[in-house]
Amino acid sequence: MEILLFGITREIVGQSKLTLPASENITTVKALKNWLGNQYPAIQGLTSLAVAVDNEYVQDDDVLSGHHEIALIPPVSGG
Repeated sequence: MEILLFGITREIVGQSKLTLPASENITTVKALKNWLGNQYPAIQGLTSLAVAVDNEYVQDDDVLSGHHEIALIPPVSGG
């Protein structure tokens, strides 16, 4: 499973793409967020982290599979 990272999530992880080993058996968006939070604790501090699957925003209980394009969309700041 590959995850595209943008903004602060890219800075936290240190790369623009993250590949999860199949052995992690992550099947939901919530499980993905939990795994990311365990691997990169700074991600837990983001107040609003959205996840997109195949260019559509998804909810925590949505199911993931290895063939989806997953993107982490961090909170946007600006003025």
